[in-house]
Amino acid sequence: MKYKKAYIEITNICNMSCSFCHGHKRELKRMSRDEFSLVLEKLKGQTEYIYYHLMGEPLTHPELPEFLKMAAGSGYKSIITTNGTLLSKRGNELLENIHKVNLSLHSFEGDNEEGFDKYVCSLTDYAKSAANQGIIVVFRLWNKGFDGGRNETAIRLLKREIEGEWKENTRGVKIRERIFLEYGERFEWPDMEASDNGESVFCYGLRDQFGVLCDGTVVPCCLDSDGVISLGNIFSEDIEKILNSERAVAISEGFKKRCATEELCRKCGYAKRFK
Repeated sequence: MKYKKAYIEITNICNMSCSFCHGHKRELKRMSRDEFSLVLEKLKGQTEYIYYHLMGEPLTHPELPEFLKMAAGSGYKSIITTNGTLLSKRGNELLENIHKVNLSLHSFEGDNEEGFDKYVCSLTDYAKSAANQGIIVVFRLWNKGFDGGRNETAIRLLKREIEGEWKENTRGVKIRERIFLEYGERFEWPDMEASDNGESVFCYGLRDQFGVLCDGTVVPCCLDSDGVISLGNIFSEDIEKILNSERAVAISEGFKKRCATEELCRKCGYAKRFK
């Protein structure tokens, strides 16, 4: 496989408005079943792993279970990243045809501790059921320095609800077989109004990943929330030609030299971690 993963934004609609999320200015849209089928067909030979987001909450898409089934039937492994707020209603739909689920614990905002307790418990219930069926589950706390002390509460609740070895590793903690806790720094999304990163910029965009927005626009990575770096449209163009276009090659070759050919890449807060 050429790329480690492809991000397919099946919807840019979200049921939350988190302070850390950049958001987008595009028309709200859900990818249709026919469009998703076309994307799966065109991505054959490009990757084995599909992630179901750039913007948007995948669980807001009513046809998500069918999409997972279609992807599995085409030989892909599906990874869902979700804020988890809909798992109490739709969690059972994510127990088949799925390889991994990332649960963004840092998505919960507000001061209601009782609500937070209920939220975490709903996620742990799903995590245990999913792990028992061979699915990898990762709790994410990607908000270091911005949690207001809530991360300690989250960890306490996780320890209360999930018995395990709780063994530390390089990315966080292995709680038990197939259940992990991952820590991360809060980062600034790429923004054309942001300050420039300087001359040295590295990224894995177009090296091990690329993205497809819900309108078919192909972008270099999962952080181009508005399709600023549009490489083409997968609905109407050949993906090989898109990924080997002059603009795409320039981006990829530039990163090999730690040089960003696109202004948006020079203003990406996430890229700073690779310095």
